[in-house]
Amino acid sequence: MGVYKSLDQIKNSRRGRNFSVFTNKGLLFWVFILAVLCFISLAAFALGMHFHVKLEHGMLPWREMREDFIMHDVPERPTKKPRRQRFFPCDVVFRDSVDLHSEPKDFMNFTQFSLGYMETEKKASHTDAHDPRFGGHQTLEEREQSFSAVNQTIHCGFLRGAEGLPSTGFDLKEEDKRYMSACRVVVSSCIFGSSDFLRRPTSRLISEYSKKNVCFVMFVDEGTLSTLSKEGSAPDDGGFVGLWKLVVVKNLPYTDTRKTGKVPKFLTHRLFPSSRYSIWLDSKLRLSTDPMLIIDHFLWQTGSEYAISNHYTRHCVWEEVLQNKRLNKYNHTAIDEQFSLYQSDGLTKFDPLDPNPSLPSYVPEGSFIVRAHTPMSNLFSCLWFNEVDRFTSRDQLSFAFTFLKLKRMNPDKPFHLNMFKDCERRSLVKLFHHREPSAPPPPRIV
Repeated sequence: MGVYKSLDQIKNSRRGRNFSVFTNKGLLFWVFILAVLCFISLAAFALGMHFHVKLEHGMLPWREMREDFIMHDVPERPTKKPRRQRFFPCDVVFRDSVDLHSEPKDFMNFTQFSLGYMETEKKASHTDAHDPRFGGHQTLEEREQSFSAVNQTIHCGFLRGAEGLPSTGFDLKEEDKRYMSACRVVVSSCIFGSSDFLRRPTSRLISEYSKKNVCFVMFVDEGTLSTLSKEGSAPDDGGFVGLWKLVVVKNLPYTDTRKTGKVPKFLTHRLFPSSRYSIWLDSKLRLSTDPMLIIDHFLWQTGSEYAISNHYTRHCVWEEVLQNKRLNKYNHTAIDEQFSLYQSDGLTKFDPLDPNPSLPSYVPEGSFIVRAHTPMSNLFSCLWFNEVDRFTSRDQLSFAFTFLKLKRMNPDKPFHLNMFKDCERRSLVKLFHHREPSAPPPPRIV
């Protein structure tokens, strides 16, 4: 028994040693296998990175070409335009009712002098004796003298050429002239070149007195009359469309319809020789206030003979010049020549810190003007028109120069101009955009 027990012990001992050897060898084997696999993996990764770098380097030009193609082929999303600043009307307190009999006593007792207007030029133009112009050929010397508020005869449009020469323009029917010569209070506007729709005054807001005693005259050319008639605004037998009396102008004096529009805008006192008061509104405005209330509020109550609103954003002529160039409103060279002359003749920048400014702003919003037809008011209107006739049709460029020079040359003869807030202008009218120009017809396919 002892022998057998010892044999069993020996066998068990050998099994333990064999298992231990086997286990150690297996562990070493698997460690070796794992090491080999790791080495192979690292080698493959390094080889792949090397190949990838080469591939990227080779494909770089193609990718650049593809990106460049995409950038040119696909248009960029348009950037949103900044929101335009909005402007609102403000309250204007009017009287309950007003008529011409409410005019303050001695209201017209402003600066008095006799103002006449040239009908034909005294001497032939030094440029071309056979070139009659609606505004004439005013010399710089005549221009300088015309700013004096004295008894004189000045250029103010409607000049005729010598006998036998054609009309210089703005021709009206005799019956329309007779109608206009009887007007005492006038509301006027114009549409030339079919630039706007006909916007009738808001009838329910116009008093019966004004409907009977105020002339509402809209000047149009023949093309505009045809367009308005097709749109349902054909005049009746008396030439009226609602309150508007349509007066047709033939032979427009300027090829620039904007400059032609300055004739009724500035020369109301010439078109309506018997009128005491006038209101001008641009064709983009619809009158929504009784005209007699407007005259009372802006002229009678303030003791003014001329009223116009300031511009809603710009107050310096320098800013107005830059804006006109930025928007290509007129030939830049022509603007520079005009502006250079004004600076050499004393025009300075508007100073918002000046405690006693000559005007609240040097830039007006000229779409709405209220006037008493006094000598000083009529002189200013002629002078302003002459600047537009000589230079650009952008009348906001010449307003401050004309007013300041008139004031400087007549220090003892005040011109009572009321420049009111733009928000007040917005409370008197409804503002529209001008008519969009129609697109040209598509080319015919032959």
